[in-house]
Amino acid sequence: MSASSYTLGDFDFHLPPELIAQHPAAERSASRLLDGRGDQPVDRIFRELPELLQAGDLLVFNNTRVIKARLYGHKASGGAVEALVERVLPGKEVWAHLRASKSPKPGSTVRFADAFEAEVLGRGGPDGGLFHLRLSGDPLTLLEQHGHVPLPPYITHADDEDDVRRYQTVFASAPGAVAAPTAALHFDEALLAALKARGIRTAEVTLHVGAGTFQPVRADNLAEHKMHSEWFNVPDTTVQAIEATKAAGGRVVSVGTTTLRALESAALGAPAGQILQAGSRDTDIFITPGFAFKVVDVLITNFHLPKSTLMMLVSALAGYEHIRALYQHAIEQRYRFFSYGDAMLIQR
Repeated sequence: MSASSYTLGDFDFHLPPELIAQHPAAERSASRLLDGRGDQPVDRIFRELPELLQAGDLLVFNNTRVIKARLYGHKASGGAVEALVERVLPGKEVWAHLRASKSPKPGSTVRFADAFEAEVLGRGGPDGGLFHLRLSGDPLTLLEQHGHVPLPPYITHADDEDDVRRYQTVFASAPGAVAAPTAALHFDEALLAALKARGIRTAEVTLHVGAGTFQPVRADNLAEHKMHSEWFNVPDTTVQAIEATKAAGGRVVSVGTTTLRALESAALGAPAGQILQAGSRDTDIFITPGFAFKVVDVLITNFHLPKSTLMMLVSALAGYEHIRALYQHAIEQRYRFFSYGDAMLIQR
């Protein structure tokens, strides 16, 4: 069935609220892993992953680093302002979401954390609804010093030192995300070493996850939904590793939906004879049932929100009815859901 055969309600399900993970597992690789590749789901522990993959497979990670993108401040009038930096630009400038009782006007300033100021330059951004700000210093430095971890809206506690460490992958290197690539949060150094010892190779892409990943789909007709834009980069080395893996009969295993979106975006418009094209750009790819996958064979992913674009993506990869059955099993077996929750392994 194609996307036009489905409506938003087809991707809804009832999730008991107590299954929404508020904190990560004590150890990264001790999370549960639902092996959903066969007809019957199998309950496993994440550190068993090397046994489920084969020598010659290629694991592709998103190396983005979550920045402390949430800021609290006030306007000159004293009114409270909450900002979520969506994208860092050259020249001390950023695109940001702002929440205030009255939106600050262009030319006005906002003082954040009683430490630095930001001038409001106007509105715009990749999706049109963001505020263009110029900060009084280097954005990444100021955010690191004065910002807060941008925990998702369904995590109810204020960010603390544990979140600084755990809402970040162990290999994060390219700062710019405002949400973690959560499937990769389950990997620790011991697991990475075990994968390498088994002959499973790794490669990296960068996709700076935006706040739009939590944006609800409001259109019942999926074709009317406009995806948010995110910046990604697929380096030449990763393209070469994927080409070599495919040529040797190996599988491309995407760690997370953000990696998958970067890889399948890079495959759109690739030159004849190539699977995908290296380079950087923005993507607003919207993957729904009927999508023709060109790169990813296997996906490691956390459990997603009802009616979300990510529910549509995993249904496109593994099959709508199959995903419904896996989610029902996960709920019955009390898996932990969303960013700090458990993971599942599915294939095309």
